[in-house]
Amino acid sequence: MLLFGLLLLTSALAGQIHGTQAESNLSSKFQFSSNKEQNGVQNPQHERIITVSTNGSIHSPRFPHTYPRNMVLVWRLVAVEENVWIQLTFDERFGLEDPEDDICKYDFVEVEEPSDGTVLGRWCGSGPVPGKQISKGNQIRIRFVSDEYFPSEPGFCIHYNIVMPQLTEAVSPSVLPPSALPLDLLNNAVTAFSTLEDLIRYLEPDRWQLDLEDLYRPTWQLLGKAFVFGRKSRVVDLNLLKEEVRLYSCTPRNFSVSIREELKRTDTIFWPGCLLVKRCGGNCACCLHNCNECHCVPSKVTKKYHEVLQLRPKIGVRGLHKSLTDVALEHHEECDCVCRGNTGG
Repeated sequence: MLLFGLLLLTSALAGQIHGTQAESNLSSKFQFSSNKEQNGVQNPQHERIITVSTNGSIHSPRFPHTYPRNMVLVWRLVAVEENVWIQLTFDERFGLEDPEDDICKYDFVEVEEPSDGTVLGRWCGSGPVPGKQISKGNQIRIRFVSDEYFPSEPGFCIHYNIVMPQLTEAVSPSVLPPSALPLDLLNNAVTAFSTLEDLIRYLEPDRWQLDLEDLYRPTWQLLGKAFVFGRKSRVVDLNLLKEEVRLYSCTPRNFSVSIREELKRTDTIFWPGCLLVKRCGGNCACCLHNCNECHCVPSKVTKKYHEVLQLRPKIGVRGLHKSLTDVALEHHEECDCVCRGNTGG
Protein backbone atom coordinates (compact mmCIF):
# COMPACT_ATOMS: atom_id res chain seq x y z
CA MET A 1 0.00 0.00 0.00
CA LEU A 2 2.82 2.38 0.87
CA LEU A 3 4.50 1.58 -2.43
CA PHE A 4 1.29 2.35 -4.35
CA GLY A 5 0.98 5.75 -2.61
CA LEU A 6 4.55 6.70 -3.54
CA LEU A 7 3.85 5.84 -7.19
CA LEU A 8 0.77 8.11 -7.24
CA LEU A 9 2.71 11.01 -5.65
CA THR A 10 5.56 10.67 -8.15
CA SER A 11 3.10 10.66 -11.08
CA ALA A 12 1.34 13.79 -9.82
CA LEU A 13 4.63 15.70 -9.39
CA ALA A 14 5.74 14.73 -12.90
CA GLY A 15 2.43 15.96 -14.35
CA GLN A 16 2.72 19.27 -12.50
CA ILE A 17 6.29 19.80 -13.74
CA HIS A 18 5.24 18.94 -17.30
CA GLY A 19 2.30 21.36 -17.06
CA THR A 20 4.55 24.13 -15.75
CA GLN A 21 7.00 23.62 -18.61
CA ALA A 22 4.17 23.65 -21.14
CA GLU A 23 2.77 26.86 -19.66
CA SER A 24 6.26 28.42 -19.72
CA ASN A 25 6.77 27.39 -23.34
CA LEU A 26 3.38 28.82 -24.30
CA SER A 27 4.13 32.06 -22.45
CA SER A 28 7.49 32.35 -24.21
CA LYS A 29 5.79 31.74 -27.53
CA PHE A 30 3.30 34.54 -26.97
CA GLN A 31 6.02 36.85 -25.71
CA PHE A 32 8.14 36.19 -28.79
CA SER A 33 5.12 36.75 -31.02
CA SER A 34 4.34 40.01 -29.28
CA ASN A 35 7.91 41.27 -29.59
CA LYS A 36 8.03 40.30 -33.23
CA GLU A 37 4.70 41.95 -33.94
CA GLN A 38 5.61 45.16 -32.18
CA ASN A 39 8.68 45.53 -34.42
CA GLY A 40 9.67 48.83 -32.83
CA VAL A 41 9.72 50.80 -29.59
CA GLN A 42 6.47 51.67 -27.82
CA ASN A 43 7.94 54.50 -25.74
CA PRO A 44 8.06 57.62 -27.95
CA GLN A 45 11.15 58.81 -26.10
CA HIS A 46 13.13 55.77 -27.26
CA GLU A 47 13.86 54.26 -30.62
CA ARG A 48 14.89 50.90 -31.98
CA ILE A 49 18.31 51.06 -33.62
CA ILE A 50 18.63 49.02 -36.80
CA THR A 51 22.09 48.58 -38.26
CA VAL A 52 21.91 48.75 -42.04
CA SER A 53 24.44 46.86 -44.13
CA THR A 54 22.13 45.21 -46.68
CA ASN A 55 18.61 45.66 -47.95
CA GLY A 56 15.77 45.25 -45.50
CA SER A 57 12.35 46.53 -44.50
CA ILE A 58 10.27 47.70 -41.57
CA HIS A 59 6.49 47.74 -41.37
CA SER A 60 3.51 48.54 -39.23
CA PRO A 61 2.46 45.72 -36.89
CA ARG A 62 0.34 43.01 -38.57
CA PHE A 63 1.07 44.37 -42.06
CA PRO A 64 -0.68 43.91 -44.48
CA HIS A 65 -3.60 43.65 -42.07
CA THR A 66 -5.14 46.19 -39.71
CA TYR A 67 -2.56 47.65 -37.35
CA PRO A 68 -3.21 47.98 -33.57
CA ARG A 69 -4.56 51.15 -32.02
CA ASN A 70 -2.81 53.55 -29.64
CA MET A 71 0.81 52.91 -30.65
CA VAL A 72 3.99 54.94 -31.08
CA LEU A 73 6.83 53.07 -32.79
CA VAL A 74 10.19 54.60 -33.65
CA TRP A 75 12.96 53.15 -35.79
CA ARG A 76 16.38 54.64 -36.37
CA LEU A 77 18.27 53.20 -39.33
CA VAL A 78 22.05 53.55 -39.07
CA ALA A 79 24.31 52.49 -41.93
CA VAL A 80 27.51 50.69 -41.00
CA GLU A 81 29.56 52.92 -43.30
CA GLU A 82 29.58 56.66 -42.71
CA ASN A 83 29.93 57.97 -46.27
CA VAL A 84 26.70 56.45 -47.59
CA TRP A 85 23.04 57.39 -47.72
CA ILE A 86 19.93 55.39 -46.87
CA GLN A 87 17.11 55.25 -49.40
CA LEU A 88 13.53 54.46 -48.36
CA THR A 89 10.97 53.03 -50.78
CA PHE A 90 7.34 52.61 -49.74
CA ASP A 91 5.52 49.40 -50.61
CA GLU A 92 2.63 49.86 -53.05
CA ARG A 93 0.29 48.54 -50.37
CA PHE A 94 -0.22 51.64 -48.23
CA GLY A 95 -3.18 52.73 -46.14
CA LEU A 96 -3.57 54.54 -42.82
CA GLU A 97 -6.42 56.48 -41.25
CA ASP A 98 -7.58 59.31 -43.52
CA PRO A 99 -6.40 62.88 -42.84
CA GLU A 100 -8.62 65.67 -41.56
CA ASP A 101 -8.61 68.90 -43.57
CA ASP A 102 -5.74 67.41 -45.60
CA ILE A 103 -3.59 67.20 -42.45
CA CYS A 104 -2.39 63.88 -40.95
CA LYS A 105 -3.46 64.38 -37.33
CA TYR A 106 -4.29 60.90 -36.06
CA ASP A 107 -2.56 57.89 -37.64
CA PHE A 108 0.55 58.59 -39.71
CA VAL A 109 4.06 57.51 -40.62
CA GLU A 110 6.75 60.16 -40.52
CA VAL A 111 10.33 60.28 -41.82
CA GLU A 112 12.81 62.53 -40.07
CA GLU A 113 16.43 63.58 -40.65
CA PRO A 114 18.20 62.90 -37.31
CA SER A 115 21.06 65.34 -37.93
CA ASP A 116 18.89 68.46 -37.69
CA GLY A 117 15.41 67.18 -36.81
CA THR A 118 13.95 68.10 -40.21
CA VAL A 119 10.76 66.19 -40.98
CA LEU A 120 11.10 64.98 -44.57
CA GLY A 121 7.45 63.99 -44.78
CA ARG A 122 4.36 62.79 -42.97
CA TRP A 123 1.82 60.55 -44.70
CA CYS A 124 -1.57 58.97 -44.01
CA GLY A 125 -4.77 58.01 -45.82
CA SER A 126 -4.95 55.81 -48.88
CA GLY A 127 -3.90 58.19 -51.63
CA PRO A 128 -0.79 57.96 -53.81
CA VAL A 129 2.08 55.99 -52.32
CA PRO A 130 4.74 58.32 -50.84
CA GLY A 131 7.80 58.85 -53.01
CA LYS A 132 11.33 57.72 -52.29
CA GLN A 133 13.16 59.39 -49.42
CA ILE A 134 16.95 59.68 -49.14
CA SER A 135 18.83 60.61 -45.98
CA LYS A 136 21.36 63.42 -45.84
CA GLY A 137 23.85 61.19 -44.04
CA ASN A 138 24.11 57.60 -42.90
CA GLN A 139 21.10 57.76 -40.57
CA ILE A 140 17.35 58.25 -40.88
CA ARG A 141 14.46 58.01 -38.42
CA ILE A 142 10.94 56.64 -39.00
CA ARG A 143 8.04 57.16 -36.62
CA PHE A 144 4.62 55.47 -36.71
CA VAL A 145 1.71 56.79 -34.64
CA SER A 146 -1.81 55.39 -34.27
CA ASP A 147 -4.46 56.83 -31.98
CA GLU A 148 -7.15 54.94 -30.10
CA TYR A 149 -9.74 55.19 -32.87
CA PHE A 150 -10.33 53.84 -36.38
CA PRO A 151 -7.31 51.71 -37.31
CA SER A 152 -6.98 51.01 -41.01
CA GLU A 153 -5.34 48.52 -43.32
CA PRO A 154 -2.96 47.44 -44.73
CA GLY A 155 -0.70 49.89 -42.83
CA PHE A 156 2.70 50.44 -44.40
CA CYS A 157 5.93 48.70 -45.31
CA ILE A 158 9.13 50.59 -46.05
CA HIS A 159 12.04 48.94 -47.86
CA TYR A 160 15.48 50.39 -47.24
CA ASN A 161 18.80 50.06 -49.03
CA ILE A 162 22.21 51.71 -49.15
CA VAL A 163 23.03 54.19 -51.93
CA MET A 164 26.32 55.89 -52.71
CA PRO A 165 26.14 59.69 -53.03
CA GLN A 166 27.90 59.71 -56.42
CA LEU A 167 25.52 57.08 -57.81
CA THR A 168 22.27 58.90 -57.08
CA GLU A 169 20.31 60.05 -60.09
CA ALA A 170 21.06 63.57 -61.24
CA VAL A 171 18.03 65.82 -61.58
CA SER A 172 17.67 67.30 -65.05
CA PRO A 173 17.09 71.06 -65.29
CA SER A 174 13.59 70.50 -66.67
CA VAL A 175 12.45 68.80 -63.45
CA LEU A 176 14.36 70.84 -60.92
CA PRO A 177 12.51 71.22 -57.62
CA PRO A 178 11.29 74.78 -56.95
CA SER A 179 13.97 75.35 -54.32
CA ALA A 180 16.69 74.73 -56.93
CA LEU A 181 15.39 77.30 -59.42
CA PRO A 182 17.12 80.69 -59.79
CA LEU A 183 15.39 83.28 -57.64
CA ASP A 184 14.12 85.31 -60.59
CA LEU A 185 12.47 82.25 -62.15
CA LEU A 186 11.09 81.15 -58.79
CA ASN A 187 9.74 84.63 -58.20
CA ASN A 188 7.83 84.48 -61.49
CA ALA A 189 6.40 81.08 -60.55
CA VAL A 190 5.42 82.19 -57.04
CA THR A 191 3.45 85.19 -58.25
CA ALA A 192 1.14 82.91 -60.27
CA PHE A 193 -0.47 81.37 -57.17
CA SER A 194 -3.60 82.90 -55.70
CA THR A 195 -3.62 81.24 -52.26
CA LEU A 196 -0.97 80.46 -49.69
CA GLU A 197 -2.00 76.79 -49.58
CA ASP A 198 -1.48 76.40 -53.33
CA LEU A 199 1.93 78.02 -53.04
CA ILE A 200 3.08 75.72 -50.22
CA ARG A 201 1.79 72.68 -52.16
CA TYR A 202 3.98 73.74 -55.09
CA LEU A 203 7.06 74.38 -52.97
CA GLU A 204 6.80 71.26 -50.78
CA PRO A 205 4.48 68.69 -52.39
CA ASP A 206 5.44 65.95 -49.91
CA ARG A 207 5.23 67.95 -46.69
CA TRP A 208 3.09 70.99 -47.41
CA GLN A 209 0.70 70.23 -44.51
CA LEU A 210 3.57 70.36 -42.03
CA ASP A 211 4.84 73.65 -43.44
CA LEU A 212 1.39 75.20 -43.10
CA GLU A 213 1.21 74.02 -39.49
CA ASP A 214 4.67 75.45 -38.77
CA LEU A 215 3.85 78.83 -40.32
CA TYR A 216 0.72 79.30 -38.21
CA ARG A 217 1.94 77.69 -35.02
CA PRO A 218 1.47 80.23 -32.20
CA THR A 219 4.70 81.74 -30.90
CA TRP A 220 4.46 83.56 -27.58
CA GLN A 221 8.17 84.38 -27.49
CA LEU A 222 8.01 87.02 -30.21
CA LEU A 223 5.14 89.00 -31.65
CA GLY A 224 5.33 90.60 -35.06
CA LYS A 225 5.40 94.37 -35.40
CA ALA A 226 2.01 94.26 -37.08
CA PHE A 227 0.51 93.08 -33.78
CA VAL A 228 2.65 95.22 -31.47
CA PHE A 229 1.92 98.49 -33.26
CA GLY A 230 -1.52 97.56 -34.52
CA ARG A 231 -0.74 98.88 -37.96
CA LYS A 232 -1.44 95.93 -40.18
CA SER A 233 -2.67 97.49 -43.41
CA ARG A 234 -6.27 97.38 -44.47
CA VAL A 235 -7.48 97.76 -48.01
CA VAL A 236 -9.56 100.92 -48.46
CA ASP A 237 -12.19 100.97 -51.19
CA LEU A 238 -11.85 104.40 -52.71
CA ASN A 239 -15.20 103.96 -54.45
CA LEU A 240 -16.84 104.62 -51.11
CA LEU A 241 -15.57 108.18 -51.04
CA LYS A 242 -18.50 110.53 -51.32
CA GLU A 243 -16.87 113.35 -53.20
CA GLU A 244 -16.18 112.41 -56.78
CA VAL A 245 -13.56 115.09 -57.21
CA ARG A 246 -11.32 113.46 -54.67
CA LEU A 247 -11.02 110.47 -56.96
CA TYR A 248 -9.12 112.57 -59.46
CA SER A 249 -7.41 115.28 -57.43
CA CYS A 250 -4.13 115.12 -55.56
CA THR A 251 -5.00 112.61 -52.88
CA PRO A 252 -3.63 109.39 -51.38
CA ARG A 253 -4.80 106.42 -53.43
CA ASN A 254 -4.11 102.72 -53.70
CA PHE A 255 -1.05 101.68 -55.66
CA SER A 256 0.27 98.18 -56.22
CA VAL A 257 3.98 97.97 -55.39
CA SER A 258 6.48 95.11 -55.73
CA ILE A 259 7.90 94.25 -52.31
CA ARG A 260 11.25 93.11 -53.75
CA GLU A 261 11.67 96.37 -55.67
CA GLU A 262 10.40 98.48 -52.79
CA LEU A 263 12.80 96.91 -50.30
CA LYS A 264 15.57 96.37 -52.87
CA ARG A 265 15.83 92.72 -51.86
CA THR A 266 17.16 90.48 -54.62
CA ASP A 267 18.05 87.63 -52.24
CA THR A 268 14.50 87.03 -51.02
CA ILE A 269 11.08 86.20 -52.44
CA PHE A 270 7.85 87.41 -50.88
CA TRP A 271 4.30 86.14 -51.21
CA PRO A 272 2.19 87.91 -52.15
CA GLY A 273 4.77 89.66 -54.33
CA CYS A 274 2.80 92.88 -54.58
CA LEU A 275 0.81 94.81 -51.96
CA LEU A 276 -1.54 97.75 -52.01
CA VAL A 277 -0.19 100.92 -50.41
CA LYS A 278 -1.46 104.47 -50.31
CA ARG A 279 0.62 106.82 -52.39
CA CYS A 280 -0.02 110.35 -53.60
CA GLY A 281 -1.47 110.65 -57.09
CA GLY A 282 -4.07 112.32 -59.25
CA ASN A 283 -4.49 115.69 -60.90
CA CYS A 284 -2.67 118.71 -59.59
CA ALA A 285 -4.77 121.88 -59.79
CA CYS A 286 -3.31 124.01 -57.04
CA CYS A 287 -2.66 127.11 -59.14
CA LEU A 288 -4.70 129.01 -61.71
CA HIS A 289 -2.28 130.71 -64.10
CA ASN A 290 1.11 129.91 -65.64
CA CYS A 291 1.69 126.77 -63.59
CA ASN A 292 4.06 124.07 -64.78
CA GLU A 293 5.84 121.07 -63.42
CA CYS A 294 3.14 120.31 -60.88
CA HIS A 295 3.68 117.31 -58.69
CA CYS A 296 1.50 115.65 -56.13
CA VAL A 297 3.85 115.07 -53.19
CA PRO A 298 3.29 113.55 -49.75
CA SER A 299 3.00 115.87 -46.81
CA LYS A 300 2.42 113.13 -44.22
CA VAL A 301 4.13 109.74 -44.45
CA THR A 302 3.66 106.75 -42.12
CA LYS A 303 5.03 103.22 -42.14
CA LYS A 304 2.65 100.30 -41.93
CA TYR A 305 3.58 96.69 -41.33
CA HIS A 306 2.32 93.94 -43.63
CA GLU A 307 2.60 90.24 -42.75
CA VAL A 308 3.87 88.22 -45.73
CA LEU A 309 5.52 84.87 -46.45
CA GLN A 310 9.29 85.15 -46.90
CA LEU A 311 11.33 82.61 -48.89
CA ARG A 312 15.12 82.60 -48.63
CA PRO A 313 17.63 80.03 -49.94
CA LYS A 314 19.26 77.93 -47.23
CA ILE A 315 22.98 78.44 -46.87
CA GLY A 316 25.08 75.48 -47.98
CA VAL A 317 22.18 73.13 -48.69
CA ARG A 318 19.35 72.90 -51.19
CA GLY A 319 16.02 74.15 -50.02
CA LEU A 320 14.13 77.24 -48.95
CA HIS A 321 13.74 78.73 -45.50
CA LYS A 322 10.08 79.72 -45.07
CA SER A 323 8.80 82.12 -42.45
CA LEU A 324 6.10 84.69 -41.85
CA THR A 325 7.61 88.14 -41.51
CA ASP A 326 6.55 91.78 -41.27
CA VAL A 327 7.65 94.25 -43.92
CA ALA A 328 7.36 97.99 -43.41
CA LEU A 329 6.05 99.97 -46.38
CA GLU A 330 5.53 103.72 -46.64
CA HIS A 331 1.96 104.96 -46.87
CA HIS A 332 1.07 108.55 -47.79
CA GLU A 333 -1.63 109.86 -45.49
CA GLU A 334 -1.83 113.42 -46.85
CA CYS A 335 -0.74 115.02 -50.10
CA ASP A 336 -0.01 118.53 -51.39
CA CYS A 337 0.29 119.87 -54.89
CA VAL A 338 3.64 121.55 -55.47
CA CYS A 339 4.22 123.52 -58.66
CA ARG A 340 6.98 125.56 -60.16
CA GLY A 341 6.43 128.81 -62.03
CA ASN A 342 3.42 129.82 -60.03
CA THR A 343 3.03 133.47 -60.92
CA GLY A 344 -0.63 133.99 -60.66
CA GLY A 345 -2.00 131.65 -58.00
